[in-house]
Amino acid sequence: MAHPLPRHAHAARRRGVLAPVVGLVLLGICGLVVLGIVGSSVGPGGVIVGALCALLPVGPVVATFLWVDRWEPEPPRMLLFAFLWGACFAALSALLINSSAALAADQLLGRGSGDVLGAVVIAPFVEEAVKGLFLVGLLIWRRREFDGVVDGIVYAGLTAAGFAFTENILYIGRAFAEGGIAAQGGGVLAVVLLRGVFSPFAHPLFTVMTGIGAGIAAANRRPAVRVLAVLAGYLVAVVLHSLWNGAATLFGGGVFLGVYAFVMLPLFVAMIVVIVWQRRREARTVASQLPGFAEAGWIAWSEVPLLGNLSRRRGWRAAVRRRAGSHAARAVADYQAAVTELAFLRARISRGSVRDSAGPRHDEMLHTLAVARARAVGMPDALTATWGNRPPPPGWQPPPPGPVTVTMQIPQGYGPPPGAQNYAPQPGYGPPGHGPRPGYGPPPQGYGPPPGAQGRPPGWNPPR
Repeated sequence: MAHPLPRHAHAARRRGVLAPVVGLVLLGICGLVVLGIVGSSVGPGGVIVGALCALLPVGPVVATFLWVDRWEPEPPRMLLFAFLWGACFAALSALLINSSAALAADQLLGRGSGDVLGAVVIAPFVEEAVKGLFLVGLLIWRRREFDGVVDGIVYAGLTAAGFAFTENILYIGRAFAEGGIAAQGGGVLAVVLLRGVFSPFAHPLFTVMTGIGAGIAAANRRPAVRVLAVLAGYLVAVVLHSLWNGAATLFGGGVFLGVYAFVMLPLFVAMIVVIVWQRRREARTVASQLPGFAEAGWIAWSEVPLLGNLSRRRGWRAAVRRRAGSHAARAVADYQAAVTELAFLRARISRGSVRDSAGPRHDEMLHTLAVARARAVGMPDALTATWGNRPPPPGWQPPPPGPVTVTMQIPQGYGPPPGAQNYAPQPGYGPPGHGPRPGYGPPPQGYGPPPGAQGRPPGWNPPR
């Protein structure tokens, strides 16, 4: 019996259209208010010069975090929301709260104390809090977007990149308004070198600590551990931010250079090590799940080596793009992403991180995988890579259009938790290489499991 998507899934799709529109409108309003405040402070010329100069570091920073997010690319609209949250909402909130707190400190502690207290104490607590709110919101309302530490790093980095972009407009515009491009103290060039060349990753480095805490929280079921992980990451971010601002505000250039060389650079290197380690961990997770997928009949055995390596995935998409265009390559990319999503979910289920909703989520992702694969194999050129760069065999035809379901043939001890529903087979669907099915010709020579593969899907026979 075939199971259509549940009713709540269709309702979620409708909400998925309205919510982003409302969110973009609100963030746009915040951005306009920020632009007005900055413009009143530095003038239109300062805003234009600041924006142009601030674009220089933001490109490489964003590209770096997108490079990190390659195994399981996050939804583009969520990445855009992360950047806009930092550039608009977080920047506006921090600007208003920091200014108000600095004025209050001047009134209570004397003139001039607000600037020092604001830079060293108020700004770190406020700015890391408003940036971290996006991560907390994802954990509460969009927890499915979090699979671990790498996701936390990516979302935190893009949020901080947006915040730094707006802050750079303010600082560069202020330098332009006060002294022009190259004033006696350096002017715009000095600010661009300091913030755009020597420390473009300063804000991302701070907020990534909160992102690591959020990633740890997403992988743990105990509420106390989740709260403590996020709180610990936030406090580390505040300490680093305060140390950075304090070295620049309270002490001379020697102390600042010492903090830069002996604290920030080693932490930056350590962050790179963590990212590389986590990405390799993700690769091992996907590779360990793929043989079970092939044994269950969800993917073809010949696709296991293609799906278990990023360079082979990229080569597969590039070959399809050359032969059939970007539309076919997009279908293959969607199929690869669906495989990765299901692999991560099954790994989290096996660790006990997902229990209550494990069955429905597994069914939904398996259905997504089946649909994505049917769309990919419906394009002959998309399968050319799996057939050793040879054309489809004579008589091969793509499966007929329409809804696609898949039978969950799961080896003993490998399936989803008790209560998960299976999908019944439907005429016309059957991955090549898994026995004759309507609409498919015989598999090409050599289209079987790779040498040494363990286990065979039910009914599989090697090509003769």
